[in-house]
Amino acid sequence: MAKVEEFGVDAKGATVSRITLTGGGLTAKVLTWGAVIQDLRLDGHKAPLVLGFETMEPYLTHSPYFGATPGRVANRIAKGRFTLDGQDYQLELNERGITHLHGGSDGIGVSNWEIEEAGENFVRLAIVDPDGRAGYPGNCSVTCTYRLAGDGVLNVVYESKTDRATVANICQHSYFNLDGQPTTSDHMLMIKADHYLPTDEEQIPAGGPGDVTGTLFDFRETTSVIRHDAEGKQLLLDHNFCLSPERMDKRSVAQLSSKASGVVMDVITTEPGVQVYAGFKMDVPVPGLDGRRYGPFAGMCLETQIWPDAINQSGFPNAVLRPGEVLRQETEYVFYRSV
Repeated sequence: MAKVEEFGVDAKGATVSRITLTGGGLTAKVLTWGAVIQDLRLDGHKAPLVLGFETMEPYLTHSPYFGATPGRVANRIAKGRFTLDGQDYQLELNERGITHLHGGSDGIGVSNWEIEEAGENFVRLAIVDPDGRAGYPGNCSVTCTYRLAGDGVLNVVYESKTDRATVANICQHSYFNLDGQPTTSDHMLMIKADHYLPTDEEQIPAGGPGDVTGTLFDFRETTSVIRHDAEGKQLLLDHNFCLSPERMDKRSVAQLSSKASGVVMDVITTEPGVQVYAGFKMDVPVPGLDGRRYGPFAGMCLETQIWPDAINQSGFPNAVLRPGEVLRQETEYVFYRSV
């Protein structure tokens, strides 16, 4: 059976539990709050593979979605507005009062989930995002299943259902650091994407997919995550890479690795996009796991999901979930050592 223990209390005074999973050379610690992956370790590699906190309080005050499951719609919606079946909706503008981000200030990524089932190597959590919260239509039921599926595999499955037409997009928001160093400057990245989404000053997709050829966004061959343009300006990654026009059968889409540790992470997913965030905005004032300090570039996110602002963009993957449908999103993060 899984080890379940009290981790703390959330802002509403509810008890937050932590579930410890083991299997396939991995140990994962999962919180009911936000369906957060609080800690993740690979046998034989001392440092944690993800960023997180040792106690509950910093998650409430200082976490930039460390390990969380944001939604009902992860990523950004321009001006928090969309039209569905002829009806206009206005969502909470929780990012600088300009955009809607990660489901709003009290979305499922910062709410307490319930444990539906747990075993030694898996846990399934559940939550209902209620009709009208942050402006969303419909009661949306979401389950999150984390499973250590063997041979270094962390399998993540999200399933969402609704009683009214709505928009939905769930993702896993861990920040990865594969060597335990202060930054990911020794990391290498490969993404199987011919196109990415240029963004405007509000980080909303602008002008449709752009060809990565001849740009700093070309990661089709393994290359350093640290890249500079001709004037020496560093690429600040917080962009969606376009993997496919719609969801597909699960396939390999990306690889992150550390030259310093030899640890490799393959990303396998059903999703049509991966948002890569290099963590350049981070400046966490309290210690993280193992007492580490998290400054800029301390970890990288590879968030598998639909493309941002898809509900408002012609030709983007489908963002609408209707009654009777099941939105199933599956991703595997596979960890191993290259040496």
